[in-house]
Amino acid sequence: MTSITTDPRTLRQTLATYQRPSLWRSLFEIVITAGPLAALWGIAWYALDHHMWWGLLLTVPAAFFLVRLFMIQHDCGHGAFFKHKMLNDWVGRIIGVLTVTPYDYWRRTHAIHHATSGNLDRRWLGGVETLTVDEYRALPPIKRFGYRLYRNPVVLFLIGPGYMFLLQHRLPIGLMKERKAWLSVLGNNLGLALLVFGLMWLGGVGPFLMVHLPVVLLSASIGVWLFYVQHQFEGAYWVRNEDWNLAEASLKGSSHYKLPPLLTWLTANIGAHHVHHVGSKIPYYRLPQVLKDHPELDEMSQVTLWESFKTVRLTLWDEARGRLVSFREARKRR
Repeated sequence: MTSITTDPRTLRQTLATYQRPSLWRSLFEIVITAGPLAALWGIAWYALDHHMWWGLLLTVPAAFFLVRLFMIQHDCGHGAFFKHKMLNDWVGRIIGVLTVTPYDYWRRTHAIHHATSGNLDRRWLGGVETLTVDEYRALPPIKRFGYRLYRNPVVLFLIGPGYMFLLQHRLPIGLMKERKAWLSVLGNNLGLALLVFGLMWLGGVGPFLMVHLPVVLLSASIGVWLFYVQHQFEGAYWVRNEDWNLAEASLKGSSHYKLPPLLTWLTANIGAHHVHHVGSKIPYYRLPQVLKDHPELDEMSQVTLWESFKTVRLTLWDEARGRLVSFREARKRR
């Protein structure tokens, strides 16, 4: 087994052998993700059309399959799912209509996230807003209230995801001056309009509102939760620009979210997020092999399902202590 170091080039060279997408495996992953999603949608619509309300329960597994479809789009954005850029991009754009995510715009903001994760001086775009204790204390009362409201679990994981995917993504927020970002958002908006019209024409307004919309909203909440736990956890990494290191930010600033096997599969192994940040061109179906071949990576930054619920209280970065703290801890320390 190869020894893993925190040197960026050494680490990336070690993981380079895993950056080989298989065309047939990638196509197979699309089929086993999109197929069950379409089936669950169809059964739920049929059930509700015949007044069988148990069809609503199918929106939960359907949402997880939509999350898995988003992970395929995510890999396409990194150029990891197919060898050819054009194939990655067009598959990503098509999936982006289903996931309510403008592919090229999201790819740009996500690249910014990868390039700045864990850097206190470059908290610009693509991440969960996180203030330091001193920054929070310096805010006027109304802005403190706004930040506390933003960090409230109901807002962050229930209201916020729906707002972000359904409304915020209709404009290239943060990249308003970039022509490509506008083209991406407008193209996605057009695709969404056609999808919504088509679904309503085929199944009616009722099934659309009771099946498709809940699936999208629930998958948005799941996705935001996963992203949150991947970067807001005990032992997270945040430093100022002069001390920031890409390899350390990748390994220490991203968690290894250890989920049960079924959830690991449904979320396309994205729990191995520290490995993903180091080698973003590794297809998600090769991440388990990386952890198997390098147990030292498997043991890094682990967060279990139960432990992840405790991360909700971590709301501020304490620079003096070098760790995330809760509002209560920050108040007591003062």
